[in-house]
Parts: sequence; C-alpha cells; structure tokens
Amino acid sequence: MLVRGILPIIPPRSNHKVPDHPDYRRYKDRNRVERMFGKLKQQRRIATRYDKTLLQFESFLNLAATRLWLKSFVNTA
Repeated sequence: MLVRGILPIIPPRSNHKVPDHPDYRRYKDRNRVERMFGKLKQQRRIATRYDKTLLQFESFLNLAATRLWLKSFVNTA
C-alpha cells in the first residue's frame, strides 16, 4: 500500500490473510533511528527545546548525538 509514495515498514499482524513481506533491513534501521531519538529526548534541554534559535538547538543536538556516538567507543566494563 502506497500512501503519498511511502512504503510501509512495520510488518503486518500475524493473522493477516495475505501477509505482506516487509523489508526487514529497513525495519531494523527505522527501529535504530527511533531508539536514538528516544535517547536524545531523555535530555531535558532537547525535549523542551530551551534554545531560542534554530542554530543553537541544532548545535546542541549535534553535541548530544556525538556524546551518544562516543559511548560506543569507550569500554564500559
């Protein structure tokens, strides 16, 4: 089903009569992006958007994303 030229990524219910076969690679990528936004929104400054200008907001968003990205390089054990 195409709505506005967008392909569905979420798999249909298991009891669907004619099961569609979604692209599980795209589904996995979508899930990763949603989890990243969830982690970013845990920071109050991003969730409530305290910054006055778009440039300040985007700059802090980049810093927060970099901070999350750098955690993957540090040994936490």
